[in-house]
Formats: sequence, C-alpha cells, structure tokens
Amino acid sequence: MATLNTAVTQKPKKTMSASAKALWWGIFASFAFTALTWALGPFLPQINFLPDTGYDWYYWKLPEPTVMSRVTAWSGYLLHQLVVWGIIYYAQKNKTKYTSGLHRVNILSFAANGIFILLHLLQTHIWYDGLAQDTHIMSSQGSVVVLLIAVLLMENQRRGLIFGKGKRLNFLNDTGRVVRKYHGYYFAWAIIYTFWYHPMETTSGHLLGLVYTFLIMLQGSLMYTRIHVNKWWTLAQEMIVVVHGTLVAINQNNGIWPMFFFGFLALFIVTQMHGLGLKQWQKWGFVIAYAAAAIIVYSSRGWGMLNEIVRIPVIDYLGVFVLALLIWLGMRVGGFVTARLRPAQAR
Repeated sequence: MATLNTAVTQKPKKTMSASAKALWWGIFASFAFTALTWALGPFLPQINFLPDTGYDWYYWKLPEPTVMSRVTAWSGYLLHQLVVWGIIYYAQKNKTKYTSGLHRVNILSFAANGIFILLHLLQTHIWYDGLAQDTHIMSSQGSVVVLLIAVLLMENQRRGLIFGKGKRLNFLNDTGRVVRKYHGYYFAWAIIYTFWYHPMETTSGHLLGLVYTFLIMLQGSLMYTRIHVNKWWTLAQEMIVVVHGTLVAINQNNGIWPMFFFGFLALFIVTQMHGLGLKQWQKWGFVIAYAAAAIIVYSSRGWGMLNEIVRIPVIDYLGVFVLALLIWLGMRVGGFVTARLRPAQAR
C-alpha cells in the first residue's frame, strides 16, 4: 500500500523538449563549425592583401578578384538566401503554430544552413573572396545594427524600452507587431548577407563573428518553437554582442573597447533585464556592479571619456523610433493604396 501511494504521489520526471535538445545540439554544431574553420586555417590561400586604408576599408579580400571568386561568392549567397526565405514563406503560408517539438521547416532550415556553411568554407579555401569585394563594409555592420534595434522594438510590449516603461506606447506596439510578423525575412537577410560578406578566415575577430553568426542562424532555424521565444535564450543572443564587440575592439588595439563593453551593457541595464522577471534587489545589484565597473575603468581612463558609455545606447534608442516611424509610414502608405484599390476592384 505504501508503495502504491508513493507511486501515485511521485511527480513525473520532466523531459527536455525536442526543440530544447535541438538548441543544445545547434550550439554544439556552431562551435564545431567554428573549430573546423580554425583547424583548416593553415590550408587557406596565401594572399598578399592590399594595405589597410582606414575604418571604411575591408582588409580580407583579393587584390585582384577573378570571375570565379565573384560568381561563387554571389551565387552561394543568393542560393542560401532564397532557400531560407523559401522555408520561412512555406512556414507562414501553412500557418505553422508554436510548439515545444520540431516542425519540418526546422529540420529543413538546420540542413540548409549546415550545407551552406560547409559550401562557404569550401569556397573560401578555393576562391577565397566574399561579398566584401563588391559592397561597402557598413552594409554588413549596419545590417546587424538594425537587427539589434529591431529586437528592441519587437520586445517593447514585453519588457518596455526604458526601465520597463513604454509597454503601452501604441506607436511602438503597433509597429512592433509588424516586426514580429515579418522579422524573419529581414533577420535572415542580415545574417546570411553578413556571413557571405566575409571569407571564413581564422583571425580571432572572424572566429568570434562566425560563432555569433551561427547562433543567430540557429535561432532562425528554431522558428515556431517555444525555445525560439525563450527569454533567456533570446537574451543570450543579445548579450553575445557585448563579448564580440569588446573582444574585437581589444584585438584591434584601438583603445575604444569600453565604448562597446559599457555601451552594450547599458542596454541590458536600461532595457533587457526588465523582461526577465527579476526582483528589485537583483536589478539594483546589476546597476551597482555596472556603476562600480565604470568608476574603476574611467577613474584611470579619464572622466572626459565617460561619454563613451552613452554613444551606443543613444544610437540604438534613436534607431528604435526611426525604425518605428519608417514602418508606420509604410503601414499608412500601404493602407492608403489598399483603400484606393478597393473601389476599383468592386467595380
């Protein structure tokens, strides 16, 4: 009888969902692809790069591009882009619902990204060049900046924009709904374009960028699963930019690493931590730690440089309202055109 009661009252063991398992396997694969890139580094073509001419110059590209270097880079990018866009379109057309498991579109997306990652690795070793040969460096960096700004807009209704405030701003919420519905197409473009922009080099900056790129591809591949909207997983992706931006700046020895470190962490203090359900004492703990770190760094760096802290947040928060305005204007124009066409269709 005691055994029976124990069996009845015993709680069932929680099992990891299929999408959660896919997440962990995807993280492992992201680091494995990066490790493979590093391991194959000695076999990269030996190239005498042109001298670096400044901030708007991309160093890692062929001095004399060939027809095949361009054709393989652009065809690989376009195929990758169209395949992933097609998968997103298929998922939306079939009104795919969120689940803790995996859909066919998730499997297709995992496979597609994995295949194109290997193709780009092969293309780098044979023809080397990426899209950087024909496009400006800011097109790659800017695409990711807009992606991060779009996340702030998209998440406003859940966590607010400034210290948990702004959740009831209809202007941001209405445009945020548009971003939530269609963000997959833009995010896929931003990350796939950035991926093919660079050759798969083995500098520390490139390898860090590859890990970040692969993790965002993984997030896209987890579309319409519960893990795709898990607040801790989505926060982790937003926070990786702190590590990436800071380490790249340190490696470049340009002396501006605090701008990236404190700038991106300011977004966490002002916005991101307010969507985690933290207690007040926990929030204050993060604020005090942030302030203490800033005091330590800028007491030796010079208080005149303290304005570095606000540069990235100011750009991002202004960017949220600019992006929202552009989307709102698009909504108004779209509504006007639809209203004008409707009477004509009725006739």
